[in-house]
Amino acid sequence: MIMITTYTKEDVIESLRKIKAKGWVQNRRHGNAGGVGNTLEDLLGVKENNLAIANAGEWELKTQRKQTNSLLTLFHCEPSPRNARLVPQMLLPLYGWRHKEAGNKYPDSELSFRQTIDAISPSDRGFMVNIDYANKRFQISFNSRAVSERHEIWLESVKSGAGLGELDPQPYWGFSDIEHKAGTKLLNCFYILAETKRENGQEYYLYDDIKMLNTFSFDKLLEAIKQGDVLVDFDARTGHNHGTKFRVKQSAIVNLYDSVTTIS
Repeated sequence: MIMITTYTKEDVIESLRKIKAKGWVQNRRHGNAGGVGNTLEDLLGVKENNLAIANAGEWELKTQRKQTNSLLTLFHCEPSPRNARLVPQMLLPLYGWRHKEAGNKYPDSELSFRQTIDAISPSDRGFMVNIDYANKRFQISFNSRAVSERHEIWLESVKSGAGLGELDPQPYWGFSDIEHKAGTKLLNCFYILAETKRENGQEYYLYDDIKMLNTFSFDKLLEAIKQGDVLVDFDARTGHNHGTKFRVKQSAIVNLYDSVTTIS
C-alpha cells in the first residue's frame, strides 16, 4: 500500500500509473457497494476521496465501474430557502408516497420521496428541473397534468393535501451558490473507470481508464443540466433525509471541465 498523506500532482499521477500496471486487484471491501472507490483509496493510502496536493489545492478522486448506467454523484446540496427545510417539511409530507418497506422495516406511516429528475421532461410523478435564467437559479417544478396514470391514487392524496398547482414555495438553487459549491468541490478531479470481474466468488478491479480533469466550468455544468446530463436526485423518507444530490451521467463528466488529460 502506498502510504502518502501529502501529495504533489506528480505523486498522484505516478501512483495511479503503478496501480494501473498492477492489473487486476481484489476488492478490499467485501460486501461494500463502494468497493471500486474504497479499494483505490486503500491502494493510494488516502482517506475518503480528498487528495491534499501540495501547491495545487484540493483534488477530488472519483471512481466508477465501466459499463454501468449508474449516475455519479457530483455533490450534495439542499435546496433554498434552506431554513425552510423544504425536503422534509414540504416535499415529503405533502408529495411523498408510502415507502415500500412501510409496515415491515419501517413504521406503517413511513413515507418516501425519491425522485431523480432532469430539465428535459417531467418525471412520472410530474417533477422537473426548470432553469430560470431571469432569476439565475435552478428550481423544481410540479405539473400535475404530467403525472402517469399509474400514480392516480397518489395524485389524489396530493390534491387533498397541497392541491394540484405549482409548488409553493418552489425549491431552488441560485446559480452563484451552485457555482461556488461545485467550483470548490470539483475544481480539479481524477476520474477513474474500472473494469470488473468475479472469480471464485471474489470481485476484482482493473483501473485502466484514468483521466485528469482540470478547471471545472459552471457554464458547462449549466449546459449539461439543460441537456439532461446532470440531474437532481432526492432521496428522503420520514425517518431520514439521505440528502439532495447533483448527479451526472458517466459519459458526461468530462464535459464539465476545460481540460481533460488521459493518464497512460
